[in-house]
Amino acid sequence: MRSAGGGRTVIENCAIATMDAADTEHAVGHVVIEGDRIASLGPGPAPREPAGDPPSRRIDAAGHLATPGLVNTHHHFYQWLTRGLAQNANLFDWLVSLYPVWARIDEPMLHAAARGSLAMMVRGGVTTAMDHHYVFPRGAGDLLGAEIRAARELGVRFTAARGSMDRGAADGGLPPDFAVESTEGALRATEEAVLAHHDPSFGSLLHVAVAPCSPFSVSTELLRDAATLARRLGVRLHTHGSETVEEEKYCHERYDMSPTAYLESTGWLGDDVWMAHCVHMTDEDLAAFARTGTGVAHCPSSNARLGAGIARVPDMLAAGIPVGLGVDGTASNEAGELHTELRNALLVSRLGPHRARALTARQALRLGTHGGARVLGREREIGSLEPGKLADLVLWRLDGLGHSTIEDPVAALVFGAPAPVTLSLVGGVPVVEDGRLRGVDEEDIARTARAEARRLARLADL
Repeated sequence: MRSAGGGRTVIENCAIATMDAADTEHAVGHVVIEGDRIASLGPGPAPREPAGDPPSRRIDAAGHLATPGLVNTHHHFYQWLTRGLAQNANLFDWLVSLYPVWARIDEPMLHAAARGSLAMMVRGGVTTAMDHHYVFPRGAGDLLGAEIRAARELGVRFTAARGSMDRGAADGGLPPDFAVESTEGALRATEEAVLAHHDPSFGSLLHVAVAPCSPFSVSTELLRDAATLARRLGVRLHTHGSETVEEEKYCHERYDMSPTAYLESTGWLGDDVWMAHCVHMTDEDLAAFARTGTGVAHCPSSNARLGAGIARVPDMLAAGIPVGLGVDGTASNEAGELHTELRNALLVSRLGPHRARALTARQALRLGTHGGARVLGREREIGSLEPGKLADLVLWRLDGLGHSTIEDPVAALVFGAPAPVTLSLVGGVPVVEDGRLRGVDEEDIARTARAEARRLARLADL
């Protein structure tokens, strides 16, 4: 299959799951793309062009399911270089073990890690990626710029969350003192990143968010001032919240409040905020998120890898809370793929109190598409296949060995083995064709990442 950005592209003979408000699906349908937008879609074959119109590029997608591109709402690219370490640790022990390693990262390492992380996601159907980077060693170079450069190379839509930590061990925080910034330095660098890189225009390939790391690595002053900064600049806010029982204990002991109550006291609830994990949430916490429109990045594989627990996703959805999916860092999700999180979100939720009625296959797909777009504040642009929206679209092959006997295409995608991606478009431009990345060398990405991972290991005496 071949497609190209610009002009008119017609995809037909495929099943379509639009993920629009009505959950419209077509057993056999078509999508017409003009430039970077979806022009029309519907059941059956696409109408032929009137005589004299420029010819369309037509793609016969029989045996495929077309969906919106997947949207990743939480990640830490740099961890691509430290996969497989601290294999049996909980979050706090895992962080204590790895912070000294991560504090040695530099610009070439992060560029290699970002390319590796993005390559795995994009090849698996992600069209909008997000990264939360909060480790900025002195003299390490332009780390945020390295990520932005990698996203541009892969052709993916990207939200760069400029993170920060200013509370080291000497101040009662979890990270070592040499891994944190000053409060003033973090705020200044964050503002500079937004002013230099954030593009709020419709169809933008690059957003920047303000993202202090977590309640146990950030001072109250930084949280409050970062929220004020983000709202003054008109960008979104992101942090970790309610991930583990240890975090809950930490907040009660230090602030005499739950993580949610503490974050609300610092201005960190609102419809411009989303938080990663949100595993240990009370009914009162859920009500606060619902009341304020605060979003959640659900990371089921990472939560399981670190033994954090099962997030109350069915209750969140019932309350109207925006929920998307996140890979999380690949040191706690070594697969690094978002499409496997569709399946894991469904299966893990069914281990909770709602059991088999926890999530459906279509709810899981919605988390990874429209839900993620809503969490990132981009639901008017992406997250569903509708006329006028950006042509961020994935064709999943479902007529092969792994899926051909599952009649329901959405169930095949969510319950089945990872489906091959035949075509993935970002704004009508192909970033994957026939299972291969376009415009980049996968073998070079793997080779460079391996070399940088080994360099980091030598520096950290691993």
